[in-house]
Amino acid sequence: MLKNATLRQLRVFEAVARLLSFSKAADELHLTQPAVSMQVKSLEDLVGLPLTEIVGKKVFLTQAGAELARHARLVDMQLVSAGEAIEALRGVRAGRIAIGVVSTAKYFAPRMLAQFRSRHPEIEIRLGVHNRETIVEQLTDNRIDVAIMGRAPAEIATRDMIFADHPLVIIASPNHPLAKRKQVEPDELAQETFMIREGGSGTRAAMESFFLERSVRIEHTMEMTSNETIKQAVVAGLGVAFISGHTVGLELAAGLLTILPVRGLPARRHWHAVHLETKELSPVAQAFCDFLKAEGAAQIEQAMRPPSGWIDTGFK
Repeated sequence: MLKNATLRQLRVFEAVARLLSFSKAADELHLTQPAVSMQVKSLEDLVGLPLTEIVGKKVFLTQAGAELARHARLVDMQLVSAGEAIEALRGVRAGRIAIGVVSTAKYFAPRMLAQFRSRHPEIEIRLGVHNRETIVEQLTDNRIDVAIMGRAPAEIATRDMIFADHPLVIIASPNHPLAKRKQVEPDELAQETFMIREGGSGTRAAMESFFLERSVRIEHTMEMTSNETIKQAVVAGLGVAFISGHTVGLELAAGLLTILPVRGLPARRHWHAVHLETKELSPVAQAFCDFLKAEGAAQIEQAMRPPSGWIDTGFK
């Protein structure tokens, strides 16, 4: 029966499931590959179903394997949380926290974490930067403690806390015909080519909402997978982009980009700290959320402050 499974077996299988490789799991756990295979086989005997299947040279999880991997991660994180809670009772300000941030937040998250860790040097921080879809998956699987994102996911039950404003703007090359205008109406942008993020992106959803509310249909788009690529495309004159104002400070200061004065922009959104509704935050994770609530907005403003030559864009 599965209740007789050992923590060692679960941890070995979780590594195999996460890496989809017996050899990589063996390397990570400092075991031999036969030892990993034996642990997984023993677990399969307890479950009574195959957990993995080999197609060609690739490892795939069966339905039972995917379900067990999810629970194995939960067990491991519960043990970590228990250890941190006990350490907190002993007065030890240490522990681990796994934080996931959407790619737009990577422009300020490292500085923010550096400030947090300077006050809690014993804390071990794991930071992952991913698109929104991956962050939601990691929240669902309880692989991260706290996520920083532009809006809480509607598809899972979470608790979220707003900790800072998040302005969204439309950028263009300084040579763009609309760049010298004092005001641009949204419908004047209908024929522009927009550099956009992939489906599921929070920025893309905000852009679609902005134009839908104004009955404007954007005819031409080019999909790209990163803000950096989008900015470079706009600098090169390929088109314009609806983007977070927190991603373009240096390019504005350098005169490589300009913000178009579009009526209704900047759109005021917010940055959220999100965690699973059913998750009991560890002392470390709670301390991080408290830090964001008290200082998150100021930390972002500091991180976004470019060197001399800053162009005042009208948003803080």
